[in-house]
Amino acid sequence: MDSITAVVLAAGQGKRMISGLPKVMHRICGRPLLHLVFDSLKGAGISKVVAVVGYGSEHIFSYFKDQGITDGADGIEFVNQPEQLGSGHAVMVAAEAMRLAEFNGKVIVINGDMPMVKPETISALIEAHGKYNNAVTIVSADLPDPFGLGRVIRKSGSYGSLERIVEQKDASEEVLGINEVNAGVYCFDSQRLVEALGELKNDNSQGEYYLTDTIGILSSRGERAGVYKLPDYKESLGVNDRVELSRIDELMRGRICKELMLDYGVTIVDPQNTYIDLGVEIQQDTVIYPGCVIEGNTRIGSGCIIGPNTRVSDSVIEDGVKVECSVLNKAHVRRNSTVGPFAYLRPDTVVGENARIGDFVELKNSNIGDGTKIPHLSYVGDSDVGSGTNIGCGVITCNYDGRKKYRTTIGNNVFVGSNTNLIAPVSLGDGSYVASGSTVTDDVPEGALAVARGRQTNKEGWVEKRAERG
Repeated sequence: MDSITAVVLAAGQGKRMISGLPKVMHRICGRPLLHLVFDSLKGAGISKVVAVVGYGSEHIFSYFKDQGITDGADGIEFVNQPEQLGSGHAVMVAAEAMRLAEFNGKVIVINGDMPMVKPETISALIEAHGKYNNAVTIVSADLPDPFGLGRVIRKSGSYGSLERIVEQKDASEEVLGINEVNAGVYCFDSQRLVEALGELKNDNSQGEYYLTDTIGILSSRGERAGVYKLPDYKESLGVNDRVELSRIDELMRGRICKELMLDYGVTIVDPQNTYIDLGVEIQQDTVIYPGCVIEGNTRIGSGCIIGPNTRVSDSVIEDGVKVECSVLNKAHVRRNSTVGPFAYLRPDTVVGENARIGDFVELKNSNIGDGTKIPHLSYVGDSDVGSGTNIGCGVITCNYDGRKKYRTTIGNNVFVGSNTNLIAPVSLGDGSYVASGSTVTDDVPEGALAVARGRQTNKEGWVEKRAERG
């Protein structure tokens, strides 16, 4: 694949998105459209990619910088197209920047808003291009409703041969009756592409340079132009507005769920109401119930039960864990523990094996030991909790004094009674007890009982005297 490079057209604004973001930065299943196109090219073995950017390029650069991909890194280069004068002009800009005239190989050109194209399709396009010794090969699709797209005009009597592509605004009534459309993916021989670009003109209704006109130019010179038709037209779908974005997101989610069920042995009870990002890993015999949102770099082990109505982001859930109606964000839950319902695990929380995190428990930046129970209605933040400890209902670690945050340390086999406040920094020794209703400000030694509450006083007749005072 060293003799193949790719040009991704990603300079447009996408006005119908009604957004401050460029169209290619809107997300499908957790990733921007442009990133998904990069993934498909990489999956097809193409290591050199040039992305033509323009509108909102600062958003593109910022995102890929966060992903560790800067200009020239990971085989990806960004080329700016300050003025958008059509797809042909975009490729001209890329050709000049990448010194295409000096390159002898194949060039894939693909729109940056086509997230459904599979790596296998790009590989099949390259294979078909070489098999028939084409100067250019396009990907086409038969659409039920081809409105707005360029129609494919084939040469009569020549199987798989292409004469030209006619854009919707320049098409006659006869041409508009054709359902086969240009999908927006091309394979060119580099030198023939350079020659065709030199002959492009913008004498059309839009005043733009159409890349599709290179087909007619090459065909008129006796060069062979071919077609690779998609077996499933859905791969050709692009994004022009938020309705189409939603539709493609649904299709991609279906693809993800199908792969998890067929290839990984995951049970997804209701795929239409389950939202799983690209890149999420889930192992066999795990069950995902409806209403779950599983995002980012999440890894879920085998034999887990997730949901219903659970959100997991950038988290690790090990084998045999049960999570119900809860939110986990950048958390790690070890084997055979239970979480929820209605628990909230915030970033940098690690829950040990066989632990129980119950209803309305919030954990933040804390380490919870093996077999420890925090059954309900507690907040544990900035804390290290040992193994076999029980945290009673309504326990709060008071980690913030208004200026700084401090840690709480709770040892192994500790019992903390209900409605207790632990004022950090404070430490509870192994095997210690804290009486319910205490406010603990000092360390508790190992094996000690801490009682930190006012003595109860009963005032006889107080209610009657209050009533007499009016």
